[in-house]
Amino acid sequence: MEIKGKCVVPGLAKAQAVVSTTPISFLGDVDPKTGVIVAEGHPLNGTSIVGKVFVFPCGKGSTVGSYVIYQLLKNKKAPAAIVNKDAEAIVAVGAIISGIPMVQGIDIGKIPNGAQVEVDAKKGIVKVG
Repeated sequence: MEIKGKCVVPGLAKAQAVVSTTPISFLGDVDPKTGVIVAEGHPLNGTSIVGKVFVFPCGKGSTVGSYVIYQLLKNKKAPAAIVNKDAEAIVAVGAIISGIPMVQGIDIGKIPNGAQVEVDAKKGIVKVG
């Protein structure tokens, strides 16, 4: 299945999807040293996003989240790509400064957690399966 969205940061990635149905704050919800979701009570608590296509509706929280995404890159713990329903400035800036392919405008409900996903962010295309 191919889903069309809009490019935020061009690039290519192919990896397993980690899908959150709730917004993510990179400041506090993701450990920048390990790339693991650490938000207490979050359904993905304890799940690594390292090298994965990280799919979530949108970001939330502090503007410092942009730098947490950059720190993930510097620590070699960044996701392979980011896919959002609605991109917002914090995550978009983090992806831009980190060079992480990012697509927005995607119906994330069509992407099962754990699915193999290909992202061609320049074209705004996410292929599932």
